Amino acid sequence: MRKFLTVFEKFLIVFFLLFSVLSLRPAYISHAYPVRYTELVKRYAEENSFSPAFIFAVIYAESGFNANAVSKKGAVGLMQIMPQTAGFIAGRNGYDYLESYLTNPEYNIRTGCRYLSYLRARFLDESTLLAAYNAGEGNVGEWLKNPKYSVDGKILSKIPYPETQNYVQKVQKLKNKYEKHYRFS
Repeated sequence: MRKFLTVFEKFLIVFFLLFSVLSLRPAYISHAYPVRYTELVKRYAEENSFSPAFIFAVIYAESGFNANAVSKKGAVGLMQIMPQTAGFIAGRNGYDYLESYLTNPEYNIRTGCRYLSYLRARFLDESTLLAAYNAGEGNVGEWLKNPKYSVDGKILSKIPYPETQNYVQKVQKLKNKYEKHYRFS
């Protein structure tokens, strides 16, 4: 039995491995970082001055793109919106609200983006905004008053809930991946 491969055989192996990696990459990317409801995300992200990558990251972190998702706490749909929050945002923006609307992708994305826009007006830093989306604006408002969590009362320097800290990091990491792997223009 031969102990050594010929140069040609080595070349074929390297070529095959490289070809396999490059041809599987798009499938891996679309599986690892899916994009669904692209036109809706782009429309409502742009309407509310967010990047589509940011909204895709929130949706993926919140529901994994499951339009019928319902959390243990009662958050519903793609962007996991609490029914009372959706009612508030609908009233504030002059459109109808029924809890059953939250499983409609367009309604959920529109409402989620408008809620994020509302939060951004109150919390200027992206990490603080995401913390408010996850833990509630009341909690974040209290944290900002505490020098243990905020130096300036505007930006969180520390997030006291590990779940919220993990959420913020996850969304920011996902946003970076979406920006790296997709062009949303």
